Amino acid sequence: MFPELNNLLNTTPERAEQGKLTLLCDAKTDGSFLVHHFLSFYLKANCKVCFVALVQSFSHYNIVGQKLGVSLTTARERGQLVFFEGLKSSVDVFFQAQEEPHPLQFLRETSAGDLRPLYEFVQEALKPVDSGEVTWRCPVLLVDDLSVLLSLGVGAVSVLDFVQYCRAAVCWNQKGNMVVLVHDSGDSEDEDNDILLNGVSHQSHLILRAEGLATGFCRDVHGQLTILWRKLLQPTTQRERSLTYQYKIQDKTVSFFARGMSPAVL
Repeated sequence: MFPELNNLLNTTPERAEQGKLTLLCDAKTDGSFLVHHFLSFYLKANCKVCFVALVQSFSHYNIVGQKLGVSLTTARERGQLVFFEGLKSSVDVFFQAQEEPHPLQFLRETSAGDLRPLYEFVQEALKPVDSGEVTWRCPVLLVDDLSVLLSLGVGAVSVLDFVQYCRAAVCWNQKGNMVVLVHDSGDSEDEDNDILLNGVSHQSHLILRAEGLATGFCRDVHGQLTILWRKLLQPTTQRERSLTYQYKIQDKTVSFFARGMSPAVL
């Protein structure tokens, strides 16, 4: 995890909030560093994590995790991490006979869109354990990323239904957390992406939006991060608070600074 980002969010693994949905959004940049942060954050917080990884392989996340001080291999072996490797599993759907419904069963259906098997996988992965087993702090569902489901032919409404059901099961019933990544395509004609992004934003307690610089590539400033805190049950005038920082990604950390205040510029 990135200590500077924890400082901006005013949190630590020891006092992580529960029952929250966090939206990670990236536009014209790669926001995967946020995924790696929250994965390592919740593993260090001693939470039970179900990671639905639809973008990269397990080895990729494990290599980055080791740089951030966590071992995904160890976490998986001790039962703390349930890792769903979408790239590998999609091959199994097409080339191996399935006796039971596969989490990505919709890939073989005539009309794609039924995400119930994926939801049932999440439910099973994060169900409360018996008292004789290890007791984790709280369950966490992490999805990297929901936009992939759109590209595979699932409608935005079906993806939002999946989010809503997972939120009810994880955040409400088990007082756990959800963290999901959604790309902002920036295409005004991409209606499904707009529906998905707006729908998840409406349900989120915290939104982290990473954007590329309007001026283009810069060696010393890699992008801009806007942090938006939302209090869903408060009056509109008191509901939101936001801060914006620029950042530079380094090998094992990310540095944040006020806009125009990069050390390289000064």
